[in-house]
Amino acid sequence: MKFSQYSFSPDIKKNLEGLGFNRPTDIQYKAIPPIVRGEDVLAIAQTGTGKTAAFAIPIIDKLHKSKKSRRSEEIKCVVMVPTRELAIQITEVFQELGKHTKVTSFCVFGGVEQAPQIASLEDGIDILITTPGRMFDLVSQGHIYLDKVETLVLDEADHMLDLGFIKDIQDLIRYLPKKRQTLFFSATITPKIKKLAYSLVRSAIRIQISPKDPVSKNVEHGVAFVSMDDKRFFLERLIKEHIDSKILVFVRTKIRAERVHKAMERVDIISQTIHGDRNQDDRLLALEAFKSGKVKVLIATDVSARGIDIANVDYVVNYDMPDVAENYVHRVGRTGRGVQKGLAISFCCPEEEQNLLTDIQEYTGTEIQVMDISKGEYTATIDFSEDYSKSLKELMDEAEDFMQTPKKKNAKKKAVKKPKKKKK
Repeated sequence: MKFSQYSFSPDIKKNLEGLGFNRPTDIQYKAIPPIVRGEDVLAIAQTGTGKTAAFAIPIIDKLHKSKKSRRSEEIKCVVMVPTRELAIQITEVFQELGKHTKVTSFCVFGGVEQAPQIASLEDGIDILITTPGRMFDLVSQGHIYLDKVETLVLDEADHMLDLGFIKDIQDLIRYLPKKRQTLFFSATITPKIKKLAYSLVRSAIRIQISPKDPVSKNVEHGVAFVSMDDKRFFLERLIKEHIDSKILVFVRTKIRAERVHKAMERVDIISQTIHGDRNQDDRLLALEAFKSGKVKVLIATDVSARGIDIANVDYVVNYDMPDVAENYVHRVGRTGRGVQKGLAISFCCPEEEQNLLTDIQEYTGTEIQVMDISKGEYTATIDFSEDYSKSLKELMDEAEDFMQTPKKKNAKKKAVKKPKKKKK
């Protein structure tokens, strides 16, 4: 079935055609009809399968057909997401699909001045895409009213639970009308999500997609057994052997992200980092540089890169194995999106991360191919590096520098640098 055969408004069909959306993906085909009928939906689908459009298209069409003018008096739909980057991305989708319609979409999030956001809200919007913190601030200040909301969407629902947003979600419900449509979208399903879904709605939840294999078939997987201290050498080699490839590197913590960034900088590899300690403007600039291809390597934590749609990612590198098996699905889902092929390579420290690898294989039902690295090749990789003389202590010192408070970093009085010890 083609989108041209749906009963959407001509403006939306024109937008879909302009974006190259001819036929719905599986999740769109299965989720759109019940959403149009006003039913509550729990939709589980792999990353990169078009989940955002699956709820955006019918919501925009419904509001467009029901509005008499372009002026928006009340917020009719709230889309709650866990991160700022995801809020911006989803807003872009709504605005692209809503061109030439009467529907206005806008996002609010923290980390930036709220005055411009308040001004846009006062002009009137139909669809609010938001992170919890800033939204509740603006609700308490009287700039956002949610009593006329008809549809609530919780995107990346499992991740919101992992981040402890359950109380925020419950608080949000108190502001919304009891009679409303509720949509849950996620790439993985857990008992927590099911419990949340059933606790927030009265009507039956329709589980549209629940794949046995949660990992995209377009992604090839490999694991290299590498000691923790040697991972940077193998990342350097991978990048330098694929200089034209777009590579997304996942690490476990903000400190690790900066440490890996510094290690790559020492060997003349340009990279960007995205994590919670960077201000919003810097995060957006880093993401845009990677999306555009200006920067080929992005080093990210799970929180910052979750759900982000980045085109043409050739490699996903698990520099650190994810603590939770479900996060592996979300990480590798950044590549192999749509009809494209992708590769996911994990650096696994046998002494510390073997159990995590086992959990991932059990969860995905897929045996990840072990990359055969001979002792000679392992040694050659370290010799290949331009940074093999860097000691672990020096790396830890760099991490301590990153942990310094802004006050110390911006102090006018320059600290006296300790003389470096001469190598014997």
